[in-house]
Amino acid sequence: MGQRQLLGPGKALRNLLEHPRRASLILWGPPGSGKTTLCRLLGNRMGGKIFMLSAVMAGIKEFRNVVEEAQGDRDKASLLFVDEIHRWNKAQQDALLPHLESGLLTLLGATTQNPSFEVIPPLLSRCRVYTLEPLTLEEISEIVRRAFNDKERGLGTEGIEMDEEVPSAIAGMSGGDARVALNQLELAAGAATSGVDSHQRLNLDTLAAVIQERPPGYDKGGEDHYNLISAFIKSMRGSDPDAAVYWLARMLKAGADPRFIARRMMILASEDVGNADPRGLQVAVAAFQAFEIVGLPEGFLPLAHAAVYLAGAPKSNAVYKAYREAEKAVDTHGSLPVPLHLRNAPTGLLKRLGYGRDYRYDHDYEHAYSGQTHLPSEIESSVFYRPSVRGYEKKIGEWLKWLKQRVSSRTNT
Repeated sequence: MGQRQLLGPGKALRNLLEHPRRASLILWGPPGSGKTTLCRLLGNRMGGKIFMLSAVMAGIKEFRNVVEEAQGDRDKASLLFVDEIHRWNKAQQDALLPHLESGLLTLLGATTQNPSFEVIPPLLSRCRVYTLEPLTLEEISEIVRRAFNDKERGLGTEGIEMDEEVPSAIAGMSGGDARVALNQLELAAGAATSGVDSHQRLNLDTLAAVIQERPPGYDKGGEDHYNLISAFIKSMRGSDPDAAVYWLARMLKAGADPRFIARRMMILASEDVGNADPRGLQVAVAAFQAFEIVGLPEGFLPLAHAAVYLAGAPKSNAVYKAYREAEKAVDTHGSLPVPLHLRNAPTGLLKRLGYGRDYRYDHDYEHAYSGQTHLPSEIESSVFYRPSVRGYEKKIGEWLKWLKQRVSSRTNT
């Protein structure tokens, strides 16, 4: 079931199954998406002797035993299946390389973690990587039905009946994991045959009595963490409050650190909203402070408040770009001296040296604007901040433009 992007007609793994050839590969996908099953099928189709190791349990010693046995029987092709291959450290993964290069072993690996981060580049370069997707609700529902009706390997001989809505209910609680769904089915069926349901019938009441909903998938130190926070940030940046609160709820229900989320909103308030709505930063900071006072469970409210506000606010990254441009000027020109008229002159000597001379106190001028330059002469014509025409920043841009025009007209007259 599932993985049509790999197993449909003409797709990569379908071709490999229909026209078997030796090929080292790594299957990357979430738990219960079929990685181990596919590796078994591919191994059987490729032929030869299959060795199976779990990277959780096996190390260099077990791997060396596999190499010795494979070397002792070179007449047969040897395939090594390593489950959870990301659990092996760099040295253990390095040990695979010469045996893949020599052709002694063909590797079939399975991992739930992004191989780009967890598998060493030399090993990746010797393998094809295929990505598996979580199974859909419809696919898991069908797996549940098959398992329930199968008289050889399933529950078809248990003598119980199942309500029509049960497979989809189990699928909805499985989080896209077929293994979880099958375990839930088995648990519920056991309850139905042990007196929990006197009618020997598997229904929603039986499920509610024995099964708890699986929490959303989340790995605080892994790819899920970065993908979810990325979706959250991009939803607010994209002015989509519906998506913003959805990803917020996903993270909070899965156990993400609310303070981390609040900090990211404060960053977005300056980076992506900026002066288009200066109140955005105030709202984000207030949400952080409110959460510190309120805590969970009610603390989701100020976080959701800020997420919706920031998503609905006008957007500008002009402040972010201004800083980056100024940073680039610092890197390019180095430590340019502060112009004399801007320097502090706390002593008579410094005053005689010209520190602070010709400085114009802006409040002495009309509209509190003298028009003097404040940048080093080498970059005095540089423009870093370019206000957008959105929200409050439009007013800032118009005000600055008007001031400069006033000074220009004052100078001309």
